[in-house]
Amino acid sequence: MSNQEYDFSDIAPYDDSMFHEKMEQLVKEPGFIHAVNYTMPKDDVPALIEDLLKIRTKYDFQHQVMFPFLEMLAKTTTSGITLGGIKYFNPSLSYTFITNHRDIVLDASFLNLAFLRRNMPTSEVAIGNNLLIYDWITDLVRLNKSFIVKRNTRLREGLEAAKKLSAYIHHAILDKHESVWIAQREGRAKDSSDHTQEALVKMLSIAGEGPFMEKLKEINLMPVAISYEYDPNDYLKAREFLLKRRDPDFKKSQRDDLFSMETGLLQPKGKVHFQLTPRINSKLDQIGDYRDVNLAAKAVGSIIDQQIHRSYEIFSINYVAYDLLNDTSRFARKYTPERRQEVEDYFNSQLDKINLPDVTAEERAFMLEKMLVMYANPLKNKLRTILGADA
Repeated sequence: MSNQEYDFSDIAPYDDSMFHEKMEQLVKEPGFIHAVNYTMPKDDVPALIEDLLKIRTKYDFQHQVMFPFLEMLAKTTTSGITLGGIKYFNPSLSYTFITNHRDIVLDASFLNLAFLRRNMPTSEVAIGNNLLIYDWITDLVRLNKSFIVKRNTRLREGLEAAKKLSAYIHHAILDKHESVWIAQREGRAKDSSDHTQEALVKMLSIAGEGPFMEKLKEINLMPVAISYEYDPNDYLKAREFLLKRRDPDFKKSQRDDLFSMETGLLQPKGKVHFQLTPRINSKLDQIGDYRDVNLAAKAVGSIIDQQIHRSYEIFSINYVAYDLLNDTSRFARKYTPERRQEVEDYFNSQLDKINLPDVTAEERAFMLEKMLVMYANPLKNKLRTILGADA
């Protein structure tokens, strides 16, 4: 089945011909109004709604509404957002930006902000339907150039959904000339050790023409490394590690997910850096085709991982965490004693936020170790990739 034979109307961003109608519906949604009231002064809301109803295209929505909103968010929750590797971006091509996954909402949003600042085209964003817990959220993200990844489906439905998703990504790049963003894995790596899921690579290769590698080449995979100085969710992840240790069957609630999203959005992240790396087409040529699709996907995942790992921005907190975790002074030249103390104080203050009953000293030490691992792993993976040995 060719890309054109699919009906993408249930997963694609809304077409501009539908934009005004969908926006009219959105601004009447109580949940949307509640969310807007939460993020801005109530007195400003009527003017915002008036402005939203004047917008007719996704382009204008992103430039007139999302751009200033993201700039406000960047100013209040980060110490600056930087973008490297622009020399690898060819404006005449459309890309599949594939990144490590740090924040549920902001990975793609802040990357698009970095593009908007340079007047570069934004990408369409893959978003899992597990996050779209209300219909109005689905409408909002599809008005903002997002397409839907259907998850939690039965096996047969899942295969059909994967075929359609693959076809849509190829269609977006080849026919619509839109770049797309997708995370290298479903869900964030709790320990910040980022690795590409082979299932994702296989999904990307379903659609397209020719052998496995040719089908991947036509969507111009460009790995992008995302580095946050601080992860606002670090203590929530440490808490989850402890809850899973206490009860192996522990599962997060929808409320937990919402609180994680809110924390990631609104709490301080320090410096944020995006590093574009060369698209991997020439490397796909070098490794050639495998008969075994699983081995092929593994090889491609390894290329993506290497480019992401070697391109992390490493902050002083990563060096301190590595040394604390390994009881070494290997990277002492990368920070002052005062900075080391600041980082230790930061970890303790984050652990103090964990509201669980009867946490023992041993359990607190366990959670601290998990947080140290989170911050040490980007450095560890970078060293392993660059030095070619275990760090």
